Amino acid sequence: MSIRVVLADDHVIVRQGLRALLEDEPDIEVVGEANHGREVIEVVRETTPDVVVVDLAMPDMDGISATRIIREESPRTRVLVLSSSHDQTALLGAVRAGATGFIHKSEPVEVVAHSIRAAARGEMQFSPSDAMLLVRELQQPMQPEHLTGRELEVLEMISEGLANKEIAWKLRISEKTVKSHVSAILGKFGLESRTQLALQALRLGLVTPQPQSLGTPQGSSRIVPMAWSRRM
Repeated sequence: MSIRVVLADDHVIVRQGLRALLEDEPDIEVVGEANHGREVIEVVRETTPDVVVVDLAMPDMDGISATRIIREESPRTRVLVLSSSHDQTALLGAVRAGATGFIHKSEPVEVVAHSIRAAARGEMQFSPSDAMLLVRELQQPMQPEHLTGRELEVLEMISEGLANKEIAWKLRISEKTVKSHVSAILGKFGLESRTQLALQALRLGLVTPQPQSLGTPQGSSRIVPMAWSRRM
């Protein structure tokens, strides 16, 4: 069974060149093309390809935004981002959006076919230099500077299991303001719930678990929660 591929690039010459290359590959079939981000989303909806090769810089919607939507709507479709940029921000943005690989346009054309086959198998495809950058990035937890001082205070109280009303009382601010801070923190982490946020904060090293002081009578069945505190 051939690998079904969609090509997305606003430069017709690039798309034609990729198609010509891939037509010589007996196990790869180009089932659609698009010249901008919104169009590739529609083509993916119509064709449900195995792999999408999407240009990073396209009009109407860029490759990173298109990648995020494709992965949300079609989780089985793998996305390879094609780019002339060597900016690490572009690489990290593509990975966070769900891209399986990042191909530089300066690489030999044979790399595209190889990367498509690997992506169809579920393998990540990055150049050695890109892979090293990603490893370094993953080894570094998000720094507290990404959050404001107030957001850090709210995060600590969320991790302690406090409700918005309790946080508002402790910080002497309105409950509406607390909700705004919580939404902002969730957005920065890309999470949906307070539980996910507390666990992510622990994993990233923004808070560290500390045993709560003992105070439960012996034999009691009450569960003593774990207190968390910010790592300074």
